[in-house]
Amino acid sequence: MPKEQLLLTSESVTEGHPDKLADQISDGILDAILAQDPMGRVACETLVTTGLVMVAGEITTDCYVDIPRLVRCIVKDIGYTRAKYGFDGDTCAVITAIDEQASDIAQGVNRALEVREDDMTDDEVNRIGAGDQGMMIGYACDETEELLPMSISLAHRLARRLAYVRREKIIPYLRPDGKTQVTLEYENGRPVRTDTIIVSAQHHPSVEQAQIKADIIEHVIKPIVPPELMEDSPRILVNPTGRFVLGGPLADTGLTGRKIIVDTYGGIVPHGGGCFSGKDPTKVDRSGAYMARYAAKNVVAAGLARRCQIQVAYAIGVASPVSISVETYGTGVIPDEKIARLIREHFDFRPAAMIRDLDLRKPQYLPLAAYGHMGRIDLNPLPAWERTDKAEELRRAAQ
Repeated sequence: MPKEQLLLTSESVTEGHPDKLADQISDGILDAILAQDPMGRVACETLVTTGLVMVAGEITTDCYVDIPRLVRCIVKDIGYTRAKYGFDGDTCAVITAIDEQASDIAQGVNRALEVREDDMTDDEVNRIGAGDQGMMIGYACDETEELLPMSISLAHRLARRLAYVRREKIIPYLRPDGKTQVTLEYENGRPVRTDTIIVSAQHHPSVEQAQIKADIIEHVIKPIVPPELMEDSPRILVNPTGRFVLGGPLADTGLTGRKIIVDTYGGIVPHGGGCFSGKDPTKVDRSGAYMARYAAKNVVAAGLARRCQIQVAYAIGVASPVSISVETYGTGVIPDEKIARLIREHFDFRPAAMIRDLDLRKPQYLPLAAYGHMGRIDLNPLPAWERTDKAEELRRAAQ
């Protein structure tokens, strides 16, 4: 049988990337509201550019959050503390333009204001409609410990390492902005070698390119990429333009939700739906994607498939999904239709049930706003959608 070979690429970015700066501000505001008002409705968008943060959106809550102060704290914690970096949390302007949630949207989910999900009867859960229409994707595969594609897993780990060596001053001349990209060669559906690694790291203007490349290889790439994937001497590109001094919001306007592929599966499967950051869990863009990941991860953990992609679709104001479909790319040990039936039986995709079962009304979203929302086994506590507590149940039911 001839070998099937292909190259697959995924990218990640550091917390200092302008789009991720915007995501973290939006999710930081969401967390601050949920900490005081778990039933608050939040749809918060952020724009960052030279010297300016603009926060806009629709928020309905009975608590008070000092948004300008919170924004400045997040910006400074990320590392933008000097004007020389192109952005400064102490001196940037912060503008807010906040309204309440539109009544036409609210009427489909307003029952949630009267009864908490934990106290709802099944009939009451059925009355809470989705906050929007659309389709969401969940995916898992057996390439890594966290059951993510190897390419996005490595890209995230490289990006986290890049931020770590900056914060710990292991590479003292680095600045907050950065990107990573990994191309792997797959053979018969399995990653067998690294083809290309790209790292772009913002830096002090006085540092030479040769030193930057040597330091990045030694302190970022070697500690992260497994030796067996480096055996064939992959191509390594560090700051391919030769210079990365201007970065962050000074060089590139950032917006909430522009890194949705980084947030999920690195382009290995479709994304579907909208972005996550700044949205409270009544928005199925967020809760539906998390529940689909939870179901897919448990299918793979149960050994029912090596790869599992789930698509779930909603109509605004309607509780039950209009469709749930499964694709295992020929890796399933039982038919995809049977896996779809098991998912419907063991996972409740109604909005109020997802909020209840995944405990989504608590502040937990700021740490997810950089380095991916899926596969975050580095976080403590573990996000509920990363549990594999239903794997054994699915395995028994499949027999």
